[in-house]
Amino acid sequence: MWRKASRLVRETTSWKTRRQGQTEAPTTAGPATTTTTSATRTRTPTGRGLAIITWSQFAVVAAVAALFHCRDCQAAGRAPPEPYYGRYIGDFTNFAHGIKGQVYAVDESTLFVKSFAYDGTGPDAFFWVGKTARPSPDGYIIPYPEEYTGIDPPILQAHNRTDIILRLPMGKRIKDIRWLSVWCRRFTVDFGEVFIPSNLDVPKPRVLPEFKRLAHGLRSSNISVLDARTFYIPNLHYDGAGPDAYFWVGNGSEPNIMGIKVPNEAGSLEPLRGYQGEDIEIQLPGNMTVYDIDWLAVWCVEYRHNFGHVYVPRDLDVPPALGQTKITPSWWYSPTTTTPRPVYSNCREILPNKLQVKWELQDEYLLVELFGRINEDQYMAFGLSGANGRPQMSQSDVVVAFYDTNARVFRAEDYFISDLSQCDGQRGACPDERIGARNDVIVVSGDRKNGVTSIRYKRLLQTNEAIYDSPIPIDREVSVIAAIGPLNARKEANAHSHTASDHNQDDIRINFSTRNDHACRSSLYDVKDETGPKPWPTRKIEGVRKFRASIGPTGGKRGYTAITGSPSWGIAWYVNDLLIPEITVERGLTYEFIIEGGNDPSQPARYHPFYITDSPEGGLGQKMGLEARKQKAYAGVEYDEDGNAVPTAAGRYCEWEHQTVDRSAEIENFEEYMKTLEFKCEDGEPGYLNWTVPANAPDLLYYQCFTHNTLGWKINVVNMGASRGSIVNSHQIILYGIFTVFSLVATRLLMCSHILA
Repeated sequence: MWRKASRLVRETTSWKTRRQGQTEAPTTAGPATTTTTSATRTRTPTGRGLAIITWSQFAVVAAVAALFHCRDCQAAGRAPPEPYYGRYIGDFTNFAHGIKGQVYAVDESTLFVKSFAYDGTGPDAFFWVGKTARPSPDGYIIPYPEEYTGIDPPILQAHNRTDIILRLPMGKRIKDIRWLSVWCRRFTVDFGEVFIPSNLDVPKPRVLPEFKRLAHGLRSSNISVLDARTFYIPNLHYDGAGPDAYFWVGNGSEPNIMGIKVPNEAGSLEPLRGYQGEDIEIQLPGNMTVYDIDWLAVWCVEYRHNFGHVYVPRDLDVPPALGQTKITPSWWYSPTTTTPRPVYSNCREILPNKLQVKWELQDEYLLVELFGRINEDQYMAFGLSGANGRPQMSQSDVVVAFYDTNARVFRAEDYFISDLSQCDGQRGACPDERIGARNDVIVVSGDRKNGVTSIRYKRLLQTNEAIYDSPIPIDREVSVIAAIGPLNARKEANAHSHTASDHNQDDIRINFSTRNDHACRSSLYDVKDETGPKPWPTRKIEGVRKFRASIGPTGGKRGYTAITGSPSWGIAWYVNDLLIPEITVERGLTYEFIIEGGNDPSQPARYHPFYITDSPEGGLGQKMGLEARKQKAYAGVEYDEDGNAVPTAAGRYCEWEHQTVDRSAEIENFEEYMKTLEFKCEDGEPGYLNWTVPANAPDLLYYQCFTHNTLGWKINVVNMGASRGSIVNSHQIILYGIFTVFSLVATRLLMCSHILA
């Protein structure tokens, strides 16, 4: 620990030395030389080659070591001892059939039985609970497994050291029962029992504050910690305009770059989409728990910015994460094992760059996930061909999956195609339910992002419907078919086009029992969308002497990146209510800029000082040394005595915000897009920048953000009177001539002074 703290101080001192040595003023090398000499003196080597540590550094080392020790102690005392199963109730008392197991209260309605044992020979045994003094017929069954077919719960089978999760039925809670028994209903015999203490304090979810609102319209209602790995985020709003934003967790007093990505509600690590008042659940990755972190944030990795966060308190007493909290359906989780959620090892691309299918066998079910590059008025279909050995739609058994824009849900429907015609209620391409059969497909989840719709569903291998459902063989290959087509007004499948991109024309065979049948070479998310939205044309401002600069969204694929060819981090400058317009200015004239990009450096996501530079990237405040000297600032920046650049044009924060989510993809012109935004300003005064364009200014400059890269765009510099709409009189021309001569003389004198120095 001591070595760690010492190394931290040495690295900090070394970094400061490097930082001072690299931040030279553009016009003088004196301060840098002095700083370097001073730094060299403080690193006088001893006979052993070790650095001499001053008393002040010694004190810092001691303080840092104490801090690390304190944090270690806090972390050690924060989490419950592992393994953690909840509040211990007691061990089963065995009366017959070898009943064993330790019972825990997971939460208010869930019990966990560790290492449960039972020989399975009881004729009518169940998990049984009640509130009488002792186990009796006056109780009720806790079904196990929780999901079953048929009317009655299944009889309890044999178990040998099985971990079991029991969820109380009918809204019952642990405080409503006095005992848990393994009970034979037919002979009213208690095989084993455990009693629940009346004063049992069970772990409970913890309610936290809402997300702190910093950028991109991020907000929510109060966030809950449901268990040691699961967050519930209700009423989530986020405009989706951050280019590389994720749920992000870590340690420290503020969100920082040392965090870890957290999968979204669909288990994906793709950059976050927009949310419009949705309720979601997310789970921490791996074995991480809420006891390991200090905050949850929405964080832009590429630009290192915090859009908003919530702190995780240290006094949590939440339920353990044993799988009782489902963010995926319960059939996906087997509570009797510790096997993680399956990862698909099988993938086939049925339609090139259009449709992929992934699958896994799960007991008597086939689990399928379809990925399709389809529109919201289209479906994707996959299933068994009507004839083995060739792709035949007629007499085929398929699943039609799509996003229902009316109900706003993902659907997967069981279809039987008797004829190649529209369904008339008896024949044609019909949903099974419409022709008197049953929909045997169960939707698990769905998602739509970046032009790709993914829908996960399951279907029994054998459905016992001989007419409309074909059994899925697992002992041989079988021919499959797939198609993409339009939905009709009933949200049923219409005829698809007869092209190779809309249905498979060749015989494709799959053995659904195989593993590692992975022929997908890339993800559909990586397919470049050649039919993307048309960019908005660049706006131009000429003949104007006064500008107002505030912040706003980048306009998705139609806006900043399409105009500039550079990536954006979700916000950009709006000048006179236009997204990054090209500005034309004239040499010798003075221009006024009203700046509303934020003036609080403690909120970096809302701190955007304005400056004018020759750099198409900007972000001078991020640059050091040679990188900083590669660009020249023409306005909005001063230099301190150490040669460090200091911004001078900062004012209150004003932003054009999305009223809901980013709708740029669906709106073809910028004027209509502006109607989806609303202008909001924080309290305070704007900043002001008056700039007289130098006579020797280059033809192309840029207005940028001092603290971040790529927020602005071009300033075209022309001679006086050359811009369109310019009105110049003879007095201005004379003044311009005098100004030009003065600029040239001043430049010459400055060069001479450097040579003499």
